[in-house]
Amino acid sequence: MAKIHQIPTLPLKQDVETKAVLKRLNAVRAALAGLNGVAESIPNERIILNTLSLQEAKDSSAIENIVTTHDELYTSDSITRQFTSHAAKEVYNYAQALLEGFNQVRNSGLITTNHILKLQALLEENEAGFRKVPGTALKNDQTGEIVYTPPQELDKIIELMSNLETFINDEALTDLDPVVKMAIIHHQFESIHPFYDGNGRTGRIINILYLVKENLLKLPILYLSRYINQNKSTYYLLLQQTRETDNWEPWILYMLDAVEETAIQTSNIIREIKRLMVIHKQKIRSELPKIYSQDLINSLFKHPYTKIEFIKDDLRIARKTAGRYLDQLCETG
Repeated sequence: MAKIHQIPTLPLKQDVETKAVLKRLNAVRAALAGLNGVAESIPNERIILNTLSLQEAKDSSAIENIVTTHDELYTSDSITRQFTSHAAKEVYNYAQALLEGFNQVRNSGLITTNHILKLQALLEENEAGFRKVPGTALKNDQTGEIVYTPPQELDKIIELMSNLETFINDEALTDLDPVVKMAIIHHQFESIHPFYDGNGRTGRIINILYLVKENLLKLPILYLSRYINQNKSTYYLLLQQTRETDNWEPWILYMLDAVEETAIQTSNIIREIKRLMVIHKQKIRSELPKIYSQDLINSLFKHPYTKIEFIKDDLRIARKTAGRYLDQLCETG
């Protein structure tokens, strides 16, 4: 096994907010503020939460080669746990973990080790917890060569996770910009690699939750994994390069680019949702005035694929009435 990497404790001793990093921050913060503003224009937060948390889950899972289609996702039923594929089930587990983590952060204002353990347990559907058996090494998928060996002993993993928890939650430790701090937290977590499985997905959930904790995101809707998935080779290259060189600037700039670009993209997606809501609202109000209501519009957009049960529950109407509503909507097109 390759030499075990010696992970530094946090906060880092060096100043990582270089001129290049500071120059990028204003645009990143502006993009996040813009996303929050657009999100607030949607009348029901579940409309964007349901759609965008599932998109984030789909792309984060794809980074780990868990690939599913939109049809597989939207025709699955997370309530009855009826999934069209194993990959769809994995994606729904991610979305559930993201939303449960969001509720924990919103209620407590903290991201603790126990919270992180719960996130990973939801993802993997087991309670294995931190790695207890030595032997974990990260390999190049093509060559099989060991590229990184994380801490092996449980005591060391617990020690580093405790340090990470303090760094996440103790505001007095550092005056770093929260987006820069998020980049460091993500790198540290992936380097500790505390679990047998689900480290990457858990780490990417922590990214979103940390921005929520710092009030840079009102809702966990930043579509961050899309950027990472599209730039996956650079992501893994910079993770390892930072470990080997202790030069943090390229990694932090990469994460800043990811946040800015995906904040802008997510804002555009929400604007398009809003535009479509207006179009369908006008159409239904004009052509089907007897069944029109804002609650009906919200229900249709809350569920990318709708069905009688959703209409019945959201509008609190009889199943027969909900069925008639859907028939009329289908006839109208």
